[in-house]
Amino acid sequence: MANSIKIGDTVRYLNSVGGGTVVRIDGNMAYVLEEDGFETPVLLRECVAVEVNTRNGARPGASQSGATTGKSGVAAALPSKDTTPAVVMPEKVEEVAGGDVINIQLAYIPVDIKKLSETEFEVVLVNDSNYYIYYCYMSSSDLEPKWTTRSAGLLEPNTQLTLEMMPVRDLAELDRVAVQYLPFKKDKLFDMREPALVQWRLDTTKFCKLHCFHPNTYFEEPVIACDITVKGQPMHRRQLPDAKTIEEGIRQKKADTRPDRRPVSKRSTPNPDGPLVVDLHIDELVDSTRGLSNADMLNLQVDKFREVMDANLRRTGTKIVFIHGKGEGVLRQALLKELNHRYKGHDVQDASFREYGFGATQVTIRR
Repeated sequence: MANSIKIGDTVRYLNSVGGGTVVRIDGNMAYVLEEDGFETPVLLRECVAVEVNTRNGARPGASQSGATTGKSGVAAALPSKDTTPAVVMPEKVEEVAGGDVINIQLAYIPVDIKKLSETEFEVVLVNDSNYYIYYCYMSSSDLEPKWTTRSAGLLEPNTQLTLEMMPVRDLAELDRVAVQYLPFKKDKLFDMREPALVQWRLDTTKFCKLHCFHPNTYFEEPVIACDITVKGQPMHRRQLPDAKTIEEGIRQKKADTRPDRRPVSKRSTPNPDGPLVVDLHIDELVDSTRGLSNADMLNLQVDKFREVMDANLRRTGTKIVFIHGKGEGVLRQALLKELNHRYKGHDVQDASFREYGFGATQVTIRR
């Protein structure tokens, strides 16, 4: 009986449940196509023919030698049709030399730099590396310590991505900013890089100052840039000190590096036991001097001098100490010129060397 089974016969199994159509025979094995579409190898002696194929003992599309065409030996019985799925080729990434060292930067680009008080800002994330970057860009404010996700997604290697167009009113919500990222590569072996969470306090006052915007390696137009990772190293600590701690640290650092100057706060503050002290050093007036010429800096210092003098002209007897430093004496001469022409009649003298060191002038307001 076993030898009489031919391709195309319908068989049942002797010692198990099931059966189907014989689609090929190889030696003493029959390959049975079952109802569920699977092809099962079974010994010929374990099969019983229940329906014999009378068409020359051959199933359409098959040969006695067992050769078949199509999937599971049955596709030849179906109309000719190309069912091969489309092959999706992996993206080809052009890697650059040195690109395995990760550099990431976040930049704020004003749409109209001449209208900083009302313009939108394009927020751009730069991936200067051969790695894909999964990123999440977040912000929080001092009024709401919880974080808000502003953008999240995938940044391709060696590209820039616009995260959002931010209206100027949103600056009130950006007291703190964070970028969390995970680097990886596709379809190739690579050196693993650690994921990172980088967060920092954003000085939003810079967004109103034209001289705080500068071009850099990645941007030809002026931007405010925040380095996230430089040469593979995240740039900011995870723990954010409060504003008072930061200000105190900066003040102490300046005091340590300027032994000939009395440490004073950035703003002009009256001393109840002495004169009003105003520090006119340029780094006390602006956050950055990049892009400023010497003439620009001198004008800012003289403007500050005039602002303080005008505010105190009616306060007879008030003593004001202007700290201008030694330098080449350019600022001191500019102040004396102002006092001899615009503010005549007030007492002028060198301030106490013991208290203020070199480079300080005291003005006493007179009627």
